[in-house]
Amino acid sequence: MYLRLGAIVFSALASVASAQGTAEPNYPSRPIRMIAPSSAGGPVDVIARVVSQGLGEVLGQQVVVDNRAGAAGMIGAELVANGSPDGYTLMFGFSGPLAIAPQLAAKRPYDATKDFAPISLVSQGQYVLLVRPSLPVSSIRELVAMARAQPGKLNYASGGNGTGIHLAGELLKLTAGVNIVHVPYKGAGPGMTALLANEVDLMFNGLPPALPHVKSGKLKGLAVAGAKRSPLLPEMPTVREGGVDFNTAGWYGILAPPKTSRAIVMRVHAATMKVLATPSVSENLTRQGVEVIGSTPEEFAKILREEWSKTEKVIKAAGLKGQG
Repeated sequence: MYLRLGAIVFSALASVASAQGTAEPNYPSRPIRMIAPSSAGGPVDVIARVVSQGLGEVLGQQVVVDNRAGAAGMIGAELVANGSPDGYTLMFGFSGPLAIAPQLAAKRPYDATKDFAPISLVSQGQYVLLVRPSLPVSSIRELVAMARAQPGKLNYASGGNGTGIHLAGELLKLTAGVNIVHVPYKGAGPGMTALLANEVDLMFNGLPPALPHVKSGKLKGLAVAGAKRSPLLPEMPTVREGGVDFNTAGWYGILAPPKTSRAIVMRVHAATMKVLATPSVSENLTRQGVEVIGSTPEEFAKILREEWSKTEKVIKAAGLKGQG
């Protein structure tokens, strides 16, 4: 949908050339900090490190990933929203702190549509609907039928209030018209551990951490939540194919603090497009279960506004306000 890397790279290089002289002429002249508002080892961290390593090679300066987890990513995001607009603090953002968690918080620490300088959308990752093996269902239709027959009995894990996998669970409840109890954990990892231990019945999670458990039979995967099937699990239907009319996916992108100069934004954007067009990076991200996507800063800003609006409607319909 946004993948036009060749044209975007050319446009970005032209924009950088026209903007030279409006920022630090030899930027970057020292290492750059990339805030990853998540714990180490999770999908956000893994993808951020792949992209940051490539950026460091293109920019000629090390790009150091700094994990700042907590509050569904809002702690790290707030650091960037209040950061210096000099190009040496960036964020590897995702849907949780940019479209969901702030809308659940009693007091919003920032406005994601105004308090960042979007640089580029980077990738999009599938969520997969997982259930414990002992749950007697083999499709999403059977799961919905069970939930309707036993309202409030089934429960689902998430990585905490305001995470993307939390919202995916709420979308399932709303769209299918079922009552399934939300059980938030302090991260997707602990939620997955609970599911593997049969402490909860189901959860949505990112494809990379779910894949080995699905293939080993430790968990049952019922459907992927994106608009199309995953090449990593081509036999698994989408949620929509399973009879529930919605799709949602995790997405990741690079942003800078507000008021960062256009020259710096376009310098980092051009480097990002070059990284994403590198076959080794693209292949690495594909192995992580994500699709490489390139966008202009303006396209990414538009996506942020659209995601904010879409999430706002779900939160209101589900009555989730104040749960963050």
